[in-house]
Amino acid sequence: MVFDTETTGLDPSDRIVQIAGVRIARGRLTGERFETLVNPGCPIPASSTAVHGVTDAMVADAPDMTAALTAFRHFAEDTVLVAHNAPFDMGFLRNAALDTGAHFDNRVLDTVLLSAMLWGQSAPHSLDALTERLGIVIPEGDRHTAMGDTLATAEAYLRLIAALEAKGLERFEDILTEARRHRRLIEDANNRAAEARKS
Repeated sequence: MVFDTETTGLDPSDRIVQIAGVRIARGRLTGERFETLVNPGCPIPASSTAVHGVTDAMVADAPDMTAALTAFRHFAEDTVLVAHNAPFDMGFLRNAALDTGAHFDNRVLDTVLLSAMLWGQSAPHSLDALTERLGIVIPEGDRHTAMGDTLATAEAYLRLIAALEAKGLERFEDILTEARRHRRLIEDANNRAAEARKS
């Protein structure tokens, strides 16, 4: 199941304002979707709204964190979670779980790591760079929405898996094992981003 979140900011103390997910089975999208705005219980900074377009007015009547994550947990049950820069999104899910009880113990696969497996760690692995490399077009206005980024990540994931299978990595467990070898790439990128926010 591929998913994405939009948040009030980039710090671990920030909160989810939108979450989306789509299911994949046997190499294709199934058509099953999850999408909701989330009332974070705090104001959304203008700088964050400028990125994802979610406003305080939009979330005023949205489900609170407990209701939203409980529903998402049900949708995600017994799936492998796929995300682009998964530590970011999983960090927010796990932090929210401390307050909501909606725990996420799923296995996780990161499309950043799959990209690194194919093109090396020195290549750019942002979602924009990856979709451009794979010829995926994100419709105007959909970038930085939870569903827009989820669909782009899902399409990228399907193409990445096909490319890895063509290179001989045909078992999902082998792909997971190989992806773990590249985890330092994300740790370094996220550490640089955290330092940039402090400066």
